[in-house]
Amino acid sequence: MLTVIAPSSYCAVVTEVKALWRLSWPMLVGQLATVGMGVADVAMTGHVSAAELAAVSLGASVWSIVLVTVMGVMMAINTVVAHEIGAGNHHLIPHSVRQALWKGLGVGLLACAAANLATLLFDHIGLDQDVNDSASMFVHVISLGMPAFACYRALYGYTTSINQTKPVMVIAIVGLLFNIVVNWLLVFGNLGMPKLGGVGCAVATAVGMWLMLGAMVGWVRVAPAYEQTYPFTHWEWPNWPEIAGMLRLGVPIGVTYFAEVSAFGAISLLVARFGVVQVSAHQIALNFSSLVFMVPLSFGIALITRVGQSLGEGDPHKARFVSWVGVWMSIAFGVVSAAFIALFRWEIARAYTSDPAVQELCVQLLLFGALFQLSDATQVATSSAIRGYKVTRQPMVIQLVAFWIFSLPLGVVLGLAPAWLPWAPRAPMEVYGFWIGLVLGLTVAAVLLTLALKKLANRRVLGVARRP
Repeated sequence: MLTVIAPSSYCAVVTEVKALWRLSWPMLVGQLATVGMGVADVAMTGHVSAAELAAVSLGASVWSIVLVTVMGVMMAINTVVAHEIGAGNHHLIPHSVRQALWKGLGVGLLACAAANLATLLFDHIGLDQDVNDSASMFVHVISLGMPAFACYRALYGYTTSINQTKPVMVIAIVGLLFNIVVNWLLVFGNLGMPKLGGVGCAVATAVGMWLMLGAMVGWVRVAPAYEQTYPFTHWEWPNWPEIAGMLRLGVPIGVTYFAEVSAFGAISLLVARFGVVQVSAHQIALNFSSLVFMVPLSFGIALITRVGQSLGEGDPHKARFVSWVGVWMSIAFGVVSAAFIALFRWEIARAYTSDPAVQELCVQLLLFGALFQLSDATQVATSSAIRGYKVTRQPMVIQLVAFWIFSLPLGVVLGLAPAWLPWAPRAPMEVYGFWIGLVLGLTVAAVLLTLALKKLANRRVLGVARRP
């Protein structure tokens, strides 16, 4: 099913792999550092108590859905800037970046409100009141950082699309260190600070997001690499047609991300009824899988830039070649990560929690996480390449079908075994049933997106060949 890169020489493949790696590795470090904030939150609260871990896990489930959706909506600027760079239209980029920042402010405020409203769900899933209150407070506090995050992602997309990836790496690493230190102070109450538990994690992350935005603005202002496309030359009011165009491109990406991450988040909420051990083990396995996912995601972000620049140059043959090199890079990593998770699952579980019951269940769930590495790596690479073509609705539809029509319903059937379904299991498979649904849903997404990319890339090449 996957396209074999036979027409190109070995040297061309190696050259493209190096180009993609040079672009993606600083973003990888930055993405790992960003996700590392969530890992630090879960790991540190896991050593406070199982109840505190459960509260942070549930709050983080809601927060992650909103965060990743915003990240997708803001990704439109990546494609816009990459195409302008390829076409040599550097003078158009500052205006696009300024409008993306206005868009980020509006999207961030809406996301903040959405995250707070989502805490009402906690009242209807049978949580202990203490866990409910702690999870809700976690979301209320951390959501204050969302406007900063959305604007940061606008500048993130701008800088990566002009091949300047070092800032996202450095700023994210500093942000992670800040998060860990403040967590240590506020989660455990060290050095005379108040002992806030999971809420301390929320304070650290929210403040850290505003500091990261300030650092990115400062970097763009002083670094020589931004002189040709410098966006802060003058004040500019929102241009609503321009913002609407970015939303038409970005909202389907956000919905695509939402379809996947909300399925994971919904499962976390549904698993909560099975007790603290299951929800904690589920969140640890999911958290580590998300950390590993940052590698193919970074390849994907680099693919958006490389494919977009190739199309901006008017070279669909190169765009197709770049697409499949990136897909194969992601697949290769998927094989390695699956083996790593399977071999070191006990060590991973022990790093997160000292609770023996949580460890034992987590080890079993990590085997499912190893199973879906190949499909997850494939679907993120193919969908990113498609976005490089400025096509965003098709991946959205595929993800919605894969996760909300296939994966989540199957998980409910297997995990809850509703009595009114004659073909449900005799007994609920609980958390295992939901993870089976996730594995199969990711596989469906990977297959459909691979077919979509192959058809799209070939059609663009044939379209150029048929021109008079």
